[in-house]
Amino acid sequence: MDSLLKALPAILKAAGASPEVSEAACFAAWRYAAGEGLRDHAVPLRLQEKTLLVAVADATWRKQMQSFSGQLLFRLNSILGETRVTFLDFREDPTAVARLRAPQRQEGQRQTDSNIVPLELLNAAASIQDNDLRRAFLSAATSCIRRLEKQSYGIQPDAN
Repeated sequence: MDSLLKALPAILKAAGASPEVSEAACFAAWRYAAGEGLRDHAVPLRLQEKTLLVAVADATWRKQMQSFSGQLLFRLNSILGETRVTFLDFREDPTAVARLRAPQRQEGQRQTDSNIVPLELLNAAASIQDNDLRRAFLSAATSCIRRLEKQSYGIQPDAN
């Protein structure tokens, strides 16, 4: 995780104005900035312009998160190496929190978040100049990873 965090500023610089890479980097940085105590209770949903929308389970968590949003913004942007997020918008959405919460693996293994794009994919995507092609690449790659993760947890893939 440390190597990913150190690489985020370079990845963002190489990706330019790519909203997909920017969002993926913010999600990765969020997990570190929020820390273990918060990451399962507040999950990022999307980055719109410079506002990171974060789902929380209930009003208590929303109030708690809002009380130290300034600290979270500082940590997040420090990890990203620049100001990519200027506002954190906390929304009560227990369904999204449950769906996006890092799945538990066997004891002793690290949790993962399906919204985090692996460093190798971010690096590969950053070298794709065409925005539509980059978007399609990231979408296909993350979809494949999610499908493989579901299979490894014994979850049947969607019938779509």
